[in-house]
Order: sequence, then C-alpha cells, then structure tokens
Amino acid sequence: MSSQDARVTVMIGVYNGARYLAEAVDSVLAQTRPPCELIVVDDGSTDGSGAIADAYGSPVRSIRQERGGIAASRNRAVREATGDFFSFLDADDRFPPDKLERQLAVFDADPGLDVVYGHVTEFLSPDLDQEARALLRQPTHDLPWRTTSLMLVRREAFFRVGPFSTDLKVGIGVDWYARATELGLKSAVPPIVMLERRLHAENNGIRERQFKPQYLHVLKASLDRRRLAADEVPTVPERPMAHRQPSTSEQIDAPSKIRL
Repeated sequence: MSSQDARVTVMIGVYNGARYLAEAVDSVLAQTRPPCELIVVDDGSTDGSGAIADAYGSPVRSIRQERGGIAASRNRAVREATGDFFSFLDADDRFPPDKLERQLAVFDADPGLDVVYGHVTEFLSPDLDQEARALLRQPTHDLPWRTTSLMLVRREAFFRVGPFSTDLKVGIGVDWYARATELGLKSAVPPIVMLERRLHAENNGIRERQFKPQYLHVLKASLDRRRLAADEVPTVPERPMAHRQPSTSEQIDAPSKIRL
C-alpha cells in the first residue's frame, strides 16, 4: 500500500489538558498529509478538555471515558480507530507540519517496515514564568527517540504487539517498544524531527514521579520474556548483525535524558 492510499488515524488521550490541547489538535489538522481521523479521548477531565475537542467537529472524533490513565485512553482510541496506520500524540505536545508525510515516505522507500520512529526536539512552554522555567532543565534538540509518542505504525503490526499496559503509570511507551523489539518488528529511525515535546510543570514524568520505579519493572519484565524465549528456542550460531536495536535498558535511559 502506497502512502497515497494509506489511511492514518492519529490518537490523543487527554486528562485535564485544556491549556495545551487545542495546540496539539491544530498541529494534527495542519499536517501536509492529513490523517483520515483524529480521535481525542477525554480521560475523565474536569477542566473542559472534552468541550475543546467537541468543538472541532469532523475529522476530530471526541470520546469521553472515566479516568483510566494514559494507557487506557490510548487503548480506547485504538479500539475506535479505522486507519491503516496509527500515530499517537500527547495532549501537550505538537507534530511538525510534515510529520505524517515524511514518515509515510519512509514506508514507501522500504515497504517491509512495521514502524517508523524519528527525532524529538523539546521546547519550554511559552506560558511559563521565570520561576517555573528555573525549575526545569534546558530542552534537548534533534535527539533520536524510539517512542510511541512519535511513531507511525502499521495497524496489523500494532496489534501483533498488543495494547498499552494499563498496569503502568510511567514507562508505558518503553514497555510497548520492548515488546515490539522482542517480536522482531522492523523499524527505522530517520534523522528527522517528528515531535515537538513541551516542557512544563505538569509533564507526566513530573506528575507521576512517585512511579519512577516502574521503569525497573518494565526492564525486568522484558528480561524475563527474553529468558523464557531463549529457553524455548534451540541455540543456533550467532550471525553478524548489520544493525543492532537498542536494548530495553538503553531505551529506558533515553527518557531520562529528555523526560523529567
């Protein structure tokens, strides 16, 4: 399937993100290669986030649910999605205008790919005062990042890996990436900025900082699955690898460099 025929669903889960949601939605609607639909799941917000999504109309589909967390809101959106490709965006971040077009072009160049990631650049939210800015580190720029927050993935490949883990508050994308790697999904990380990540006082890593140890749970679960797979498969001689995927522990390190 060429990019001309591909249907892309973009999904945003939001919880009390009214301050930045419109900016996120607008960045999707401004894509040079528009998606067929944008699904916004209001995860029990109390600040009017759902009303902001409702006001857009087609192609934005607004859904409300009881508070379930980031993974639950993404999973709900996936159940509603009709596209051939899936893309996810946090409600406080933005897509560059050509994000979908450039990722689809990578699929066109290599039809065997299952998922395309990319680079991320960060910015300090303009609404922060000097006191708030002083509490945050300086943004990083043009950094490769294998994360669900900027990936474009084929529908069938996503379902091979399965839904996001609702047992986690942090490390949700790292866990999905680990499972995708273990299944051997073929991926690419072109040196192109695919996500503009906002730094502010309510980033999920800050809001859920008490759950940081869950990153260790993600790592242990990945290692346990690999050990189990190794026990079940006969040993064969190792072949040289042209490209090595980052380990789960390396991927866990990546958010620590760019997420608070």
